[in-house]
Amino acid sequence: MKKIFLLLLLLLLCIQLLISCDLVTFKTQNIQQEKPIATVYNKHLYRKDIIDLLPKNMSKEDSTVVVKGLINTWAKQQLFLIKAEENISEVNSIEIEKLVNDYKSSLYINNYKERLIKQKLDTIVSDVQVAEYYESNKSNFRLNDELVQFDYVHFGNDHLEKDDIIKSFKSEEEEDRESLERQLLSLKSYRLQDSTWVTLNFLKGKIPPFGAESKENLLKISKFIQKEDSLGVYLVSVKNILQKNNIAPLSHVTERIKQIILHKRKRELIREIEKTLINDAIQNKNFKEY
Repeated sequence: MKKIFLLLLLLLLCIQLLISCDLVTFKTQNIQQEKPIATVYNKHLYRKDIIDLLPKNMSKEDSTVVVKGLINTWAKQQLFLIKAEENISEVNSIEIEKLVNDYKSSLYINNYKERLIKQKLDTIVSDVQVAEYYESNKSNFRLNDELVQFDYVHFGNDHLEKDDIIKSFKSEEEEDRESLERQLLSLKSYRLQDSTWVTLNFLKGKIPPFGAESKENLLKISKFIQKEDSLGVYLVSVKNILQKNNIAPLSHVTERIKQIILHKRKRELIREIEKTLINDAIQNKNFKEY
């Protein structure tokens, strides 16, 4: 019985060995069957190396052109690399190796820092913090361009209530303002009672007929300006103007201040991380100065 068991065990081992040999042969044949699509000296380019670079849903003709271009680019890169390696001096080689190592180290360090920053950085900036920073640094927020506050409406040339809209827009009466608000759904676009400060270029871009208007004409507080083109009628009322070099209003620089505060926090966090690393290394006797 023991002999039979040993024979069966030997038979199973032989079968397993044959299967393993077949798998190795199959894999080797597959590798050998994959032919390169280009060769430069002893370096080979395979289809798998460029398959992800090919755009989807390309015609056969376009695909051929793209593949040829990729092959030529790869070949030129390899030829330049070979010539460079042949002609580079030992001194230059050492310098390049140092640059490569420095760059690799920087990538590792920056990646690690960014991960720590993402985990630890407080990204919430309150309105109070923004206002405090603004008050302490007002002189840093002088305007490079003029800012304006304005109302406007745009409606079709054939609008049935054209005269009523113009009258209501020009008026300061509460009744007329309510009448205008009832007409909003029939307007092509509008901007009313908006306290946001915008640049002159924004105003010009928002209202096409004002694109060719001079700065002098636009930078006037005006209760009513009317322009028309093939797209309709535009009514504009310039409410307020801030001249260049004036202190920018808080609302206009809020997002900028938030970014400044976050950048400052980021720098402080990095300094704290660096300080902790040094202290831990000294404490654990991993860093010594001689």
